[in-house]
Amino acid sequence: MSLEKLLENVKIYNTNEQELEMIEKAFYYAKKFHKGQKRQSGEDYIIHPLSTAIILAEIEADTNTIIAGLLHDILEDTNVKKDEIAYEFNPYVAMLVDGVTKIGKIVFSCKEEEIAGNTRKLLNGITEDIRIFLIKLADRLHNMRTLEFKTPDKQKENALETIRIFVPIAYYLGCYRIKSELEDLSFRYINPEIYFELSNKLSKIEEDTKEDLHIMLKDIQTLLNDNNIPNEIKSRTKNVYGIYKRIQEGNKLNEIHDLLALKVMVDDVKNCYFSLGLVHSLYPPVTGRMKDYIFQSKTNMYKSLHTTVFGRNEYLVQTQIRTFKMDKVASLGLTAYWQDPDVIMNDELRNRFQFFKSLLDINRSTSDNKSFLEEIKQEILGTNIYVYTPKGKIIELPVDSTPIDFAYKIDPDIGNNMVAAIINGNYATLDTRLQNKDIIKIITAEMTFGPNKEWLEQCQTVLAKKKIREFYDRIK
Repeated sequence: MSLEKLLENVKIYNTNEQELEMIEKAFYYAKKFHKGQKRQSGEDYIIHPLSTAIILAEIEADTNTIIAGLLHDILEDTNVKKDEIAYEFNPYVAMLVDGVTKIGKIVFSCKEEEIAGNTRKLLNGITEDIRIFLIKLADRLHNMRTLEFKTPDKQKENALETIRIFVPIAYYLGCYRIKSELEDLSFRYINPEIYFELSNKLSKIEEDTKEDLHIMLKDIQTLLNDNNIPNEIKSRTKNVYGIYKRIQEGNKLNEIHDLLALKVMVDDVKNCYFSLGLVHSLYPPVTGRMKDYIFQSKTNMYKSLHTTVFGRNEYLVQTQIRTFKMDKVASLGLTAYWQDPDVIMNDELRNRFQFFKSLLDINRSTSDNKSFLEEIKQEILGTNIYVYTPKGKIIELPVDSTPIDFAYKIDPDIGNNMVAAIINGNYATLDTRLQNKDIIKIITAEMTFGPNKEWLEQCQTVLAKKKIREFYDRIK
């Protein structure tokens, strides 16, 4: 780890000399105030904030975020004050560093109320400024990479915390690189025996399929070039924890359809669909394994075409086809959307992600930390389902949600005026539990008496319950 490595990573996407100088200044500022401090590994403490900043640069974070990454422990571990950081750098950096400091640590072995309070601090950082949580993600990733220097109990504790809190949030933010690495690092300490068993099997699969994937890659690339489609293709294998989850769902190792994958990047959406046909002309598709996340993007804004094909030597290979821009979003997450480094989570960006709306609703609707944590576990960190409006928009809801939750998620006025629901073309009762891929149409009437109080027992989401209660509060 070195300042030079950090600057090299930043220069890949930012060559502004003044900003590079500010990053260099922040490094020496942090180094000065962390002087004499050591990590449990025995290395100088400055290595940790430097590593955090490098991870942020790898996801192309803005300059203020990288500087804050270098300074993220300085308020907690030194005598430096927030206003000093604002004076030396700028108010945005000071706000970010202060936000990370306020988050504190989540410790699952502590009392339930303390866990809930710390979790709330952590997640509130997202609603204040998403960059606060991005810094915390990078901080956590480096800590997980160096977890071998902790005691066994602390290793397990940190790993559980990471997989329960940080992994789901990394997914919601679209940070797939960080999410996958955090999953595997956590799994290694939670269940090391199975981790190493699967890791060894994966290494053998990678070696056995290396040549076949390379030939498939070249075959597809040649066909795309022959059709004058600008492209780049990469191969990948599923991460260890992802394989473990598939096996837990009842799949055999050789039945995991996305165990092996080719990522095909092209120049525009039209060529995504054209390339799909070309891929199928070389390698026949597996029926039912085609998904169009371009037309219907995931709720974290991920876009791509997915098709699983019969590859060479009977291997199943998922082919992901997307534009270069879509691939950047898939790799970098929210940082790929950043236009102005001084914009603090503008409303337009918030509104793109259903996750933020749910988090804000829960935070506003629950006064005590314990209730907040329970709602977060159920609605955000738990298992979700994905259903559709008649126009094809994907709506994300917690398991056991009903048409009532769906209606209020679409629009509170629709919820208040709802009189019936149609699921997959058939009328259904309002307490029907929705299933993945259901298509729901809500019937409303202007002369309705409003929501039924019984709905409070039938719905799952905080938003639905809040809006129903607000309706009755208004008519008292």
